[in-house]
Amino acid sequence: MATDPLKEGSRLGRLRGALTSAADVEYAAGHKNMLQLIELRWIAVVGQITTIAGAILVFDVHLPLVQMLEVLACLIAFNVASHLRWHEHRAVTNKELFLALLVDVASLTMQLYLSGGTTNPFAFLYLLQVILSAVLLEAWSTWIIVAITLACLAGLAAFAHPLPLPFDHARGISSLYVQGMLICFVLDAALLVVFISRITSTLRAKAAQLADLRQRAAEEEHIVRMGLLASGAAHELGTPLATVYVILGDWKRMREFKGNPELLEELTEMQTQIQRCKSIVSGILLSAGEARGESAARTTIRTFLDGLVEDWQDSRPVRDFSYVNRIDEDRPVAFDSTLKQTIDNVLDNALEASPDWVGLEACIEDDTLRLTVSDAGPGFAPAMLAQFGKPYQSSKGRAGGGLGLFLVVNVARTLGGSVAASNRPEGGARVVLTLPLAAIALGRQ
Repeated sequence: MATDPLKEGSRLGRLRGALTSAADVEYAAGHKNMLQLIELRWIAVVGQITTIAGAILVFDVHLPLVQMLEVLACLIAFNVASHLRWHEHRAVTNKELFLALLVDVASLTMQLYLSGGTTNPFAFLYLLQVILSAVLLEAWSTWIIVAITLACLAGLAAFAHPLPLPFDHARGISSLYVQGMLICFVLDAALLVVFISRITSTLRAKAAQLADLRQRAAEEEHIVRMGLLASGAAHELGTPLATVYVILGDWKRMREFKGNPELLEELTEMQTQIQRCKSIVSGILLSAGEARGESAARTTIRTFLDGLVEDWQDSRPVRDFSYVNRIDEDRPVAFDSTLKQTIDNVLDNALEASPDWVGLEACIEDDTLRLTVSDAGPGFAPAMLAQFGKPYQSSKGRAGGGLGLFLVVNVARTLGGSVAASNRPEGGARVVLTLPLAAIALGRQ
């Protein structure tokens, strides 16, 4: 069986679009996490300046001030460069987050080396880097950070000069070393609570976006399967419909039917309905074989909607139909059979729920086409409103119901629009279909 290159291109396009969207979500989460690290690094800069000044001026601890300020200057320069880079580039990978944390570990190691090594109570700040890496990075990156921090601690214990602090633990809280440990603990705990909460929130948002993308991909796959099924059914129905149409034509020429006006009228009506079925089948095959835009008709919004309403009224047994077109400026647009069928589906659902009255109102608000379909039926159940647009959610109680609104929601979403459902205060249901004019408008010549 030959493969249609248009269909294959469409499937590949959808696949590339899904992968791109997933990558965008991943990069967006990474970008937020990188900004969190930059903010945390500024806090570290302020904290180091405060700690160095307090140790020298208040506790009279002798520290290599010049070398420590040089390390601090390098950290500030790196953070300024990071801010400038990630302000412009939004895609952040695991490797870039890993390198940023390595810079933080290196800066902390240099400051500890210059200020007592493992005898400095602030050596426990390594735990902050390890925990952040466990939250932000992939598993292999986290274990590398753990190994590097362990090596740094071992190196500080072996090569750094001890800090000249009296280790008088017997004094309890009055001990300078114990006070330093308490301050370090408070810093670790406060920073972890604040930043881990933010990072977790970012990760939850990322998970929710990815779940939404997976749901959309599953729904699009469902639509593709339904399209293939409809196309196959249309092919199969074409021959028997044509056969029945020919047989009815032969019957109309038979003597038994020619002399019976009532039967002749019924045969004519049957031929009309079969002809309509053949037109629907032809439309399905046309939609299945052409990409969007290839079968699009150049028209205007008012002309399209007026014609759609006229065709729908002529072919449906609606008793009272209220059509209000509030579009003042008639704009050139391109509508295809898929969009026409989408609007027909919404009207058909309203008609099934309310055979006595259906309303359609059209208007343009903020360069968006807004179509409101109302009915006087029983309205939507709360459970249906909560699952609106999901397949097989229907109040009609028949197998396979609910696919019409499911297709409506997905077609609108493909065009950048949306569909919202609610119950009317006076009774009945309301479905609002919004489409950006940019998705259907033709450029002015």
